[in-house]
Amino acid sequence: MSNIYDKANDLAKAMRESEEVQEITSAMKLIEGDAESKQMLNSFRERQMEIQQRIMTGDMPSQEEMEQVEKLFEVLSMNLSIRRLFDAERRLSVIIEDVNKIISDSLQDLYGPAQP
Repeated sequence: MSNIYDKANDLAKAMRESEEVQEITSAMKLIEGDAESKQMLNSFRERQMEIQQRIMTGDMPSQEEMEQVEKLFEVLSMNLSIRRLFDAERRLSVIIEDVNKIISDSLQDLYGPAQP
């Protein structure tokens, strides 16, 4: 019987080799080669992280701030390399959520039937 950590490493390897991760890698290479795209993406990521940290500390951003980030996302999405990156990241995120659900669902019976 194989070790659970071996299975986890197999899963990690399969994810690294997935089409989504390959697409993220390719898109990042294109972005890294274009100073303007790289700067735009970095600024967006910094803004995104700042808002997430504020939310985690209970400091909810205003509707106006959220709309500014949404508009920035839309502008960035016009850049084909960045849109390609965002699309691949979204698809990878779905896979990760699905894997987490599969694992969680497999352990659900440990705690008895779900409560209504």
